[in-house]
Amino acid sequence: MASAQKSLAQAIRERRSTPSFDGEPIPASDLQQIIDAGLNAPSGYNMQPWRFIVVQHPEQRRRLRAVCYNQAKVEEASAILVACGDSDGWRKDLEEMLRLGRAAGMPESYAAQAAANVPNYLSTFSDEEMHGWLNKQVTIAVTSMMWMAEVLGYDTAMMEGFERQGVCETLRLPMSYWVVSMLALGHLKGPDKFDGGRFEPSHAVFGEEYGKPLKLK
Repeated sequence: MASAQKSLAQAIRERRSTPSFDGEPIPASDLQQIIDAGLNAPSGYNMQPWRFIVVQHPEQRRRLRAVCYNQAKVEEASAILVACGDSDGWRKDLEEMLRLGRAAGMPESYAAQAAANVPNYLSTFSDEEMHGWLNKQVTIAVTSMMWMAEVLGYDTAMMEGFERQGVCETLRLPMSYWVVSMLALGHLKGPDKFDGGRFEPSHAVFGEEYGKPLKLK
């Protein structure tokens, strides 16, 4: 079971990328809350192009480890969320997105504009541009899942080390799916990762234009 919940501020401040997990199962109700956090994330045009494969079975995690540069945490974690984007999602889901929007109060003028703008914009993308767009949308969703897991008392590790084609074959993904990242979930086993430190705000944050210090009123 998860430990006591943390505040979001505490989770952000204390989170480390977990080096090793104990493998204890995550209750279905907690896993559902984590998934829901991703499904409720914002996205461009509300197209929600993310697709998640939840890998929990030990044998499937063993297969997945083989295409993740043999990282032990793939097998040790309670679950691996494989975060993908569907390059064709906007084509298949546009009408449903508009239907849901109208049912929730979307003005007809907005719906008509979106019906024209979404295909006019996304149909012009090269594969590289589409993958870049999917990376942004899916990362927002999987980060939301990560924070929910941390708030619930779980430990997490965001993973970028994998063989994309191998993951696609192992999980039998459709050809339109682009694998963005993975999120390992569970409880820490052994010592936590060290605190790597953070740059001072003046190194990365400016006010009004580059080089000017931010002055908060």
